[in-house]
Formats: sequence, structure tokens, C-alpha cells
Amino acid sequence: MKRILALLFALILIQNATAQIKQADQRIKLADSTIIEMPQIVIIGKRDGLISKVPGSATVLNSREIRLTAPLTSNEVLRKVTGVNVVDEEGAGLRLNISIRGLDPDRSRNVLMLEDGVPIALGPYGEPEMYFTPSIDKMSGIEILKGSGQILYGPQTIGGIVNFFTADPPSQEITRIKISGAKGGFFSGFGTYGNTIGKAGILVSYLHKRADDLGPTQFRLNDLSAKIRYELNSKSNLGLKLGYYEEESNSTYIGLTQTMFNQRDQDFVRMSPYDNLPVKRFSGSATHQLEFNDNISLKTTAFAYTTTRNWQRQDFSFSSTAANQTGVQWGNPAVSNGAVYMLNSTGNRNRQFQVAGIEPRLSVKHNLFNINNVLETGARYLYEKADEQFIVGSNANTAEGTLRDKEVRTGYAFSAYAQNRFDLTKKLSLNAGLRLENFDYEREILRGRYRINGVNNVIRDTSIIAKDNTMALIPGAGINYSANDRINLFAGIHKGFAPPRIKDAITATGVPYNLDAELSTNYELGTRIKLNDYFNAELTGFILDFKNQIIPVSNSSGNSNASGVVNGGQTLHKGIEAGFQIDFGKMAGLKNSYTFESSITVQGSEYSNDRFISVNGSTVNVKENKLPYAANLMIWNAAGINLHNGFGFRVSGNYIGSQFTDEINSEVPSANGRTGKINSRYIVDANAYYRIPKTNANLNLAVKNLTDQRYISSRRPEGIRVGLPRLITAGFEIFL
Repeated sequence: MKRILALLFALILIQNATAQIKQADQRIKLADSTIIEMPQIVIIGKRDGLISKVPGSATVLNSREIRLTAPLTSNEVLRKVTGVNVVDEEGAGLRLNISIRGLDPDRSRNVLMLEDGVPIALGPYGEPEMYFTPSIDKMSGIEILKGSGQILYGPQTIGGIVNFFTADPPSQEITRIKISGAKGGFFSGFGTYGNTIGKAGILVSYLHKRADDLGPTQFRLNDLSAKIRYELNSKSNLGLKLGYYEEESNSTYIGLTQTMFNQRDQDFVRMSPYDNLPVKRFSGSATHQLEFNDNISLKTTAFAYTTTRNWQRQDFSFSSTAANQTGVQWGNPAVSNGAVYMLNSTGNRNRQFQVAGIEPRLSVKHNLFNINNVLETGARYLYEKADEQFIVGSNANTAEGTLRDKEVRTGYAFSAYAQNRFDLTKKLSLNAGLRLENFDYEREILRGRYRINGVNNVIRDTSIIAKDNTMALIPGAGINYSANDRINLFAGIHKGFAPPRIKDAITATGVPYNLDAELSTNYELGTRIKLNDYFNAELTGFILDFKNQIIPVSNSSGNSNASGVVNGGQTLHKGIEAGFQIDFGKMAGLKNSYTFESSITVQGSEYSNDRFISVNGSTVNVKENKLPYAANLMIWNAAGINLHNGFGFRVSGNYIGSQFTDEINSEVPSANGRTGKINSRYIVDANAYYRIPKTNANLNLAVKNLTDQRYISSRRPEGIRVGLPRLITAGFEIFL
């Protein structure tokens, strides 16, 4: 029924669109949709030229870049950014796993993830995992920042910031409809309407997206949101944003064994067909912006959101003698740990999260030391709460059963920051800042498993409360030098910080682990070059020197017998990022555009000091070993043609070098598929599009994985994930 309603919605929009197509001289310019900017937090900014003032490596991907990619997921767009490695989990982009500069990509926990400047992780401090990912279909751009400017945001200041931003209310009436589809029942329908009447601007959007067989994945989602901007007076305006997101998918942790992968005919078999993950999210934010005068402005943002994810997952074992089997098995039982035996029970991981915060941010232009200065300072108070239950289901397809574990985790965070830009000369500026992070947290255990009278794993109600605290000062500084209008040099240093997850820092028996915060010292040196409007480039060298890197040993990171993280000791990440874009058509003064783009990352990420781990009863020192899922070489290239008659074409290729998947850098695959070297791959995508004359309508035809490469995208969480095969999508978009 919901699919029928969604299709009717799309057909009504198309019918309305057909009736309202305007002639060329009456068309609304697409740029008008962002003329009136919302009063919200931005990291870099959308206007041209702002990126040259950033004291560090930064990228802004605009709506045009997104349209040229015709992306199925946000993974495809983020792959072009230097230093970014994207690991596909289920092929649908529902759970974003990205790595910046060799950090572990598991659930993007090392990256500060934002939407319109507001955190979107389950718990920004205590549980910064991405189980909700903003849909690329509704995004108008993405900001990525990796330099010292991170200290203005937090709490994660290690890998970088990724800020998805949605369209703002337009200056005049506009309607947008975008539809795309592919085999396997894939459909995406997005509609938005916006207008400004008097002092009020509004934008309402709705997205319905689904697939029956997108590789191994079946899903459907609905995403409804609204933005309202109201001008209170000439110096004050208010922005509101409301959102509702609901998703249901057959997301699972179980993957292929090595023998199943070698067999080549079970890449997308559904080993656990009853696994089910529903996600619901309600969100709201309000930002008030007040311009006291031309030099002083205050922006105050209040936000709150709730996320519910109750994950039903069927149990399984690698032991042929395991009790309560269903009789279904996968893999090769003749190989030790090479077969999976499905069990007639489920583990239901039910979690509900609440987050609320308020952040006033003051911007002051002043003349300290008789030079131009810009001060940004502010504070944030954030509250987060996680309710978690583990329910043991009595058969393979139930979410009901015995309550085994129950707990509540609560955190209270206060942060304050100040960063000042000193314009020492017209060409040279210095940014210096300091951030304070304080996080008080507690874990309340209400039910668990304990050893009683010599018997292990006895389920008992209890009342255990333990508390702890993390506090840190995070300094940062950057230099920006504009040699001329074409060349910009920058350098920066800042402290990287990430608080420990609450569940990892305090044991299930209420004992604080005293798990250290994740600390690093990050260095950058680079240059940006821009020649007129036909060539731009950026070259950056970086070092991330960790005093203590947190190593995930969670279920999602492929460690089925652990549930947290550990102090991983000293690690070192260093490398060079280079990217450029050239338009030969503009260079030659032609009407047509002929572009070539490239981004290259060469990096090394290793354990830089002694670290001893136990392997098969022996102690092994992994010093100088590569970190898991840290490719040494990543390349993205694209060549495109954009003709003045409306036709366009782009082909892109993404190379990811080989990666190890465990600390000991195992090359030979394990029988269960969870460890072993992942070979390098080169994936080619292509997209053709056509702008229909005298309309604001576009058609596109995209081919993902053009050469139909078969490759392992990940060996996490619990087995091999195979990348999507060749997929052809067709789409239609119109602005009215």
C-alpha cells in the first residue's frame, strides 16, 4: 500500500510539472534556490571564494557535482575527495563507513558527521556510530574539512568533518521532482516545494526510496522534512528545521565464508533471511541569528533528535555440534570454520537514543593590535541518553523473547571554544584557537548475566550505577598565505580528540576501565591553485601522530567475541593528497566544456610503537604493521563532456589499493572470511545526461561498475561483503 501511495505521489507531481513548464525566458534560475540562506551552522560556506580562507585542506561538493555523479548512495560522491576511503557495507549506503587519512572506517566513528551543521550520530559523545545516513537524493552539497578549523566544532577533531547540507527556502516559488529507477525493484522518488512570501520562506521535501534486490539488500525508506526561514526584523531572523525518517531493511552482520566466495555463485545469497533492521528518527532544530551591527553577530542553535533502531538478527555458529540448529548451513563443513550453521533463535538488539543541545556562537570583527581580526567563540551544552535491551528470541523469526540485558547510558557534555583570525597583512592570516571538552557520563545496569554459585551467565535483575569523566583542552593553529589571486598556501597543527564510548569505558559490572580519550597531534602543509575559472588544484601533506589510538573490537568491526574498544597505543598516519580539475573547453574559449578531474592519496598508516597482542597462544608485536582498512593508494579520475546543446557525459574510475583487515596483517584469508588481505580494485562508473530544451528538465542514464568487476568490499562485520555488480539506473529531474 505504501508503495502504491508513493507511486501516486510521484505521478501527481509529474502531472503537475507537465502542466507548469515555463518557456526559456520565464524559467526560474536554479541558483535562486539558494539565494536566501538559512541561519544555520556552516563549516566552510557555499559561496565562491570562501574555501581559499580555510586554514587547511577542505572540499565543497555542490549540487552540480552531485547531479553529474547521478549517485545511488553518498558513497559515490565522497569517493572523489582526497584522503577519504569509503567501505560499502550493504550496497545501499544505509550505514555509512568512511575513513579519512587511514583511520578505521567502522561506522564512521572517527569523523564528525553533521547535517546542516547539527550532529547526526546516535550519540555524538558516547556512541558516535552512523546507523542513520542522510540520503544523498535530497542533498544540495557536502562540506569536508580536515584541517585545524575542526576545533570550532567537536567533539571529534581527529579525522575530519563531513557536513551534509540540504537546500534552503528559495527566493521565489519553485518545485522540484526527481525520479530514478533500476532493476531489482530499485526506485527513488523525491519531491520538494519551496517559496518565499513576505518575510517567510519555506521548503518542504519528501523522499521515498526502496529496493527489492539491490545486491543482498532489500529496503524501503521515507524521509519527510521542512525548513522555514522567518525574518523577524532587518537584523534578526529565525530558521526552523523539522524531520521524520523511517527505514526498514534486511541489514545483517553475517557475510560469506571464504569457500562461499570462491564458489562465485553465492555473492548475494541471504544467509539470514529473517534479519530485520527498522530505524526511526525524529529531529528538530531552531537557529536564531542576530546582527548587532556590521561587526558583531550572534547565532544560537538549539537541536534535538531521537533515533530508534531495534535490530533483529538470527543467531549462527561455526560449530557443527551447536545446539538448536535449524538445519540450514552455508559454506564447506569439511573446512574448519568454513561452514556456518544457522540457529533457531535470534539476538534482538533494541536501542533508543535521545540527544538535545544548545549552542550560541558569537562572531566579532575587531582591530586588536591595529590589524583586522575575526573572532569566533561559543559554547555548547549537550545531553544524550541511550536505552539498550538485548532480547533472546525463541525462534529464527521473532523479535520477542527473554530479556537478557538492559541498561541506560547517560552523558552530559559541555564544550567552549574560541578561534581568532589575525589578518597580519593583506596576504597573510593566522588562525589560533582553543577548545575545551568536558564529558560526564554514567552507565546504569538494570539486567545482565553474572556468575552465581559457580554457574556462569545467570540472568539477574540488578542496579549497578557507575560514573566517569573525560576532559581535554584542544588547541589548534593555522596559517593562510595568499601569494596572489591564484596561489594560496596553508599550514596547520591541531590536537585531535575523541572521547571514549560510555559502554567501553565502564564494564558491565560497573567498573570504570579508565579508558583514555583518543588523542593525536595533526599536522598539515599545502597549497591551493586557481587559474581563472578553468583550473583549480590542491596539494596537501599531512601527519596524524597518535598518542593513543582507540582500536575497535566491536561486533561491527568484525570482532564477534568483543563489545567495545581498547587503547591501541601509538600509531602514525602520514601521506600526500593531490587533486585538480581542468576544463579544456573554457581554457580554449569554447562553448562546450571538456573536463578532466583527478584526486590521488598516497598514505601510510602503521603502529608506530610496541604493541603486543596474543595470536593462537603466542605474543606478537605488531609494531610497524599496517592499520586495518588503511589503503596505501587511492585514486579517483573523471573525464566529462558538457555540450551547449544540452548533452553531457562523464566517466569516472576509482582505484583503491590493497588493504589488510586485522592487526597482524594476515595475507591468507581465514576460512570464515573475516580476515585476510583485500586485493586492490578499480571500479568504473559512467553517466550520460540531457537537458531538455526550453525546460528545466533533465534526463540521465548511469552505469555503476561499468566493467562488472567482482570484488570484496569488506570482510566486516562477520564475513565477506561483495561489491555491487553492474547496475544501470535511469532518472528524470525537473525544476518548475
